[in-house]
Amino acid sequence: MAGAVGLTGPAGAAGQSLPGPVHPSTTQSQVRAEKERQAQATARRLCEAGARYLLSAQQADGGWASQTGPGVSALALKALIQEPGVGPQHPAVRRGLEFVLRSQREDGGIYSAEGLLKNYESSVALATLAALGDPAYRPQIAALQKFLIDNQWDEGEGKSLDDPWYGGAGYGQGKRPDLSNTQMMLEALHDSGLPPDHPVYRKALAFIQRCQMLGENNDQVFAKGSRQGGFIYSPVNGGESKAGLIEIDGRTELRCYGSMTYAGFKSMLYAGLSRNDPRVQAALSWIKQHWTLDSNPNFPQAQSEEGLFYFYHVFARALQAWGEPAIVDQTGREHVWRSELVHKLADIQRPDGSWVNAADRWMEGLPELTTAYALLAFQAAYPASQ
Repeated sequence: MAGAVGLTGPAGAAGQSLPGPVHPSTTQSQVRAEKERQAQATARRLCEAGARYLLSAQQADGGWASQTGPGVSALALKALIQEPGVGPQHPAVRRGLEFVLRSQREDGGIYSAEGLLKNYESSVALATLAALGDPAYRPQIAALQKFLIDNQWDEGEGKSLDDPWYGGAGYGQGKRPDLSNTQMMLEALHDSGLPPDHPVYRKALAFIQRCQMLGENNDQVFAKGSRQGGFIYSPVNGGESKAGLIEIDGRTELRCYGSMTYAGFKSMLYAGLSRNDPRVQAALSWIKQHWTLDSNPNFPQAQSEEGLFYFYHVFARALQAWGEPAIVDQTGREHVWRSELVHKLADIQRPDGSWVNAADRWMEGLPELTTAYALLAFQAAYPASQ
């Protein structure tokens, strides 16, 4: 988001700068362009307020919510590194990097001493170091890439292509793989410049395909006959969805949901599938059918706000990878996704510049985490190079 001003002054009311009316004589393309311009300007102001909050929330040890390990701190750092009013050389960023790098291990990973979240923490640390664009960190980046590749379930762990574990990544050593960890690994490797023809992507695609509820391409029993096209959490142990089950045409199936579907959609693109591939198109059709930013799409109503900010992040990264400015839903309505994201996050930003999720699952009760997710979503929507 080029052109942002320095992080000074009050945050202001988030909703005051939303796009206003346009003159009736303007063309449709001009209307869209003007709304996009206004949305981008609003996003800049929201990000500046969010960055101010993160700077104020940094702890004395250099971390953010540092009791949780290096993961939240790495996400906050990446958001600040990519914020034009802060950047890689800011003193808070340098202190934060020192905090994160204190968790680097002999095997090249960056993770808490317990090792329970090895893949998650190392993935976000790799993406953060890559965002610096500093050649001085190439050794750490290379070590993290190797660590994540070695951590992938494949022949090295005695898994063959016909095993549902194959190609996936889990939280730590011995942990069953899931799509969340796998997509984070792939995003970090992608962001850090791992060539797209590296075998890690091909192997991951085998796992990702088995997370898609699409019977014609998924060889797992739980997906037989399914035409949902969206994604679940893991194909292991008969399949798992954090959204439970759903009845479709008299069949009980694992329920697809938004955060995993956008994660799977994005990961297929990173893994090199073409835009016209039936698996990509099936995921896109699910997205069109379940379009919303008011909840984590297709979650049961009682759980609909769980993982909401994680969803906003993968939503923005996925549509950034797709590369189109708008999505037309199943009713024919056009959604300019960047503008809709700005409207939604403007409505729920708190006066201190932070965001938080009252549905405190997956650590989203931590404003340091949810604020980082929100900033990263905006930065995917409006990269600094634009």
